[in-house]
Amino acid sequence: MTQKNFLFTSESVTEGHPDKVCDQISDAILDEFLTKDRHSRVAAETTVTTGMALVCGEITADCYVDIPQVVRNTIRNIGYIGSSSGGVDADTCAVLTSIDEQSTDIGNGVNKAYETRSDNADTSITETEELGAGDQGIMFGYACNETPELMPLPISLAHKLSYRLSQVRKQGILNYLRPDGKSQVTVEYIDSKPARIHTVLLSTQHNPEINGITDNKSVQEIIKKDLQKHVIDWVFANEKIKPDNETIILINPSGRFVIGGPQGDSGLTGRKIIVDTYGGYSRHGGGAFSGKDPTKVDRSAAYAARYVAKNIVAAGLADKCEIELAYAIGVAEPLSIMVDTFSTGKIDDEDICKLVRKNFDLRPAGIIKQFDLRNLPAKNGGKFYQLLASYGHMGRSDIDVPWERTDKADILKSQAAACGCA
Repeated sequence: MTQKNFLFTSESVTEGHPDKVCDQISDAILDEFLTKDRHSRVAAETTVTTGMALVCGEITADCYVDIPQVVRNTIRNIGYIGSSSGGVDADTCAVLTSIDEQSTDIGNGVNKAYETRSDNADTSITETEELGAGDQGIMFGYACNETPELMPLPISLAHKLSYRLSQVRKQGILNYLRPDGKSQVTVEYIDSKPARIHTVLLSTQHNPEINGITDNKSVQEIIKKDLQKHVIDWVFANEKIKPDNETIILINPSGRFVIGGPQGDSGLTGRKIIVDTYGGYSRHGGGAFSGKDPTKVDRSAAYAARYVAKNIVAAGLADKCEIELAYAIGVAEPLSIMVDTFSTGKIDDEDICKLVRKNFDLRPAGIIKQFDLRNLPAKNGGKFYQLLASYGHMGRSDIDVPWERTDKADILKSQAAACGCA
């Protein structure tokens, strides 16, 4: 029996978190390669620590990219500049690279898929575009009607708090803040629906003194007051569910957060996959997104699964929907498609799955074509995937993200009605 009354918590981190620094560097490299050569094959991994950034991986492209310069520019844009910034100054840190070409064994499997379709589905994709999946694996997509963007409320709120924390720093509203920070929101659910805010947690890196005040107790009191006003109150001003008198507010519970960023903790690409998706509210296949070109289904198929799930919920066919896709390396067609509406579906999950198979091309080439994944960086001034590397790849409304569109909702709704399912 499903628990109906519970607490659920999700976290987010700012772009100055060491793992997110790495995600942004990896995606900035991807953006640069795809802008210059849209057919680039990129698998860029980054690690950062005090005074150093290391980029390694496999890249095959018909262009040159100054990777060290991309690394420095990304670190600079995040805000790590100067000796007190967090142990990795954009202008003086060491940048090491170790890049090979993509394995020919992988490349051959991706370039021409083993054709497994046995029906008369759309064949508009040419043979040269018939790409095999870049790896085996499973990917999940999720949507629910808890928020306007059809995301779970805890992760939606956590992202908004982290984004605001960065915003007040960059705009100089709270000029004593440093780039590293985290947020966490616990929502109380009653009868499986969000009912109240149980806990709000913010941790932010800061200068050791504020306006000449060096006493840490006084510094923390200033931070608590400012973050309550400029971050928490600001974010919840437009939310339907707001903190109440019993909501627990925790700000810098460690008591001090001066040493942060890569100096406080080493960072690594792909270590915040739950932050990147649904905050733990949905299952995750385990594959990271950042630094991977669109042939890697870890990324592209996860976007497609979100697109499918969101359109199902937008069509009113379910209140919650989770999609699982499975792929084999070199094979175009998904090995399996699973739909789970958690008993909220207005029609049977099996019928929804049939609609998915009919209306969505989930082959890698079909996904790339549908979302124009190779051209998005060039269309957005050379900067697209790195913008997704912070504050979530799903549920974004500040960026025109193609997998967040609900352009299939009306079709799904009408087809469900026509077949007598709805």
